[in-house]
Amino acid sequence: MTSLGLGLAAIGRPDYINIRATKPLDKSKVAFNEKALEVLDEAYNLGIRHFDVAASYGYGEQFLLDWMSSRQNKDISISTKWGYTYVANWEIGYSGKHEIKEHSLNKLNEQWQFSKQFLPQLNIYQIHSATLDSGVLSNTDVHNRLFELKQNHGFNIGISTSGANQAEIIDAAMSIYVDGQPLIDSYQVTFNILEQSTLKTLRRLRANSKIIIIKEALANGRIFPWYKSKRYSEIYNLLKQLSDDYKVGIDAIALRYVIDKVEPNWVLSGASNVNQLRSNMDCLKIELPLEAIEILSKLSCNSNAYWTERSNLTWH
Repeated sequence: MTSLGLGLAAIGRPDYINIRATKPLDKSKVAFNEKALEVLDEAYNLGIRHFDVAASYGYGEQFLLDWMSSRQNKDISISTKWGYTYVANWEIGYSGKHEIKEHSLNKLNEQWQFSKQFLPQLNIYQIHSATLDSGVLSNTDVHNRLFELKQNHGFNIGISTSGANQAEIIDAAMSIYVDGQPLIDSYQVTFNILEQSTLKTLRRLRANSKIIIIKEALANGRIFPWYKSKRYSEIYNLLKQLSDDYKVGIDAIALRYVIDKVEPNWVLSGASNVNQLRSNMDCLKIELPLEAIEILSKLSCNSNAYWTERSNLTWH
């Protein structure tokens, strides 16, 4: 039941936290626009029909809109997010925060003016990285506005989550009701070989027929040996062995594990070029045995340590 979707976080802005063993890139807007269209075309040709973006992904929303306008593919679905604003202004090596969070009603209304251009393909409108301390999960004005948009346009309302307390955030989101109806239909959650703390919560979401989207299934590149972490040497060795056995990349093994373990609606590829995308797609060609799944399930790290490490990754 799981499909692969494409997330545009890495192809909508020149700097990102993903760790990749790649040569230096042309980081001009023109080059990124051309690359985005190339990756989107290849994704569609390979059968991907769901595309995930956010207001804060640099020019990601605009790149996606340009592609949709020129290709006119009607059989796609879009999820986008509001709540963060991109402020790096395409400055390479920007030293400050690249995006600023604001979960206010004013920010929702402001970013909706752009996001609504994805209609009628807009399938899920998400609160970007909902947290307990931002107040968005208790802001009834925001809830009522989202419910209004949901009623008017027929799409789903979702949240994306990050951090060691994802399960707590999801619990709070599931308790939000407007006019006697649950507000949140879709949950975009971080889950991967290194971070598996949300497994029970994800299964509860499935039992409640919620939409599940898995992001950061490759742990922002930390599952690859070029991250050069002694902490993950056992993981690297096992993934390399499985990669050799199945004749696919490490990325395909990691993505397949998420598919088999969680059975979400979508797992997002974060590919920034067609070669990465094709390698990711190999996850749909294999099936991991139960023994391999059980071994990989034992490789998760401490959630607090995982998120501390992630917060220390450098934008580059």
